[in-house]
Amino acid sequence: MYRTLFPRDLFAEFDRLQREVSSLFDHSPSIRGLGRGGYPALNVGLSSASVEVYAFAPGLEPGSIEVNLDRGVLSLAGERKNALPSSDAKTTVHLEERFAGRFRRVVSLPDDIDPDSVSAAYTDGVLRVTVKRREAAQPRRINVQ
Repeated sequence: MYRTLFPRDLFAEFDRLQREVSSLFDHSPSIRGLGRGGYPALNVGLSSASVEVYAFAPGLEPGSIEVNLDRGVLSLAGERKNALPSSDAKTTVHLEERFAGRFRRVVSLPDDIDPDSVSAAYTDGVLRVTVKRREAAQPRRINVQ
């Protein structure tokens, strides 16, 4: 898709605006799941031993990220600072695609998680939250006698 930094064609701008508005209401499932465009982007995986949540949020300080687990709901919150020049500078911004501001993402977890076994680590812009599952919920082989 071709985008110009300095719009000159009014009809091309209307077409671009229509595509962007249409994409906001398009929540059809695809091979990659429901694309909602939230920040940070999340990957959630489930194994027999744990639930893994990966949040892709580069440029944050690890101490500024809030991770809470309450009654089976994991919430991630924080704030990403704006990297643009301050408003008193004599600079005009023509395109701003990087998200800046407060964010909050919420993930419902299965009933068999252990709320006392949660760990979170932030490395190379990726927050990894691991929630262990209860021992009784894990599959096991039963010997037949």
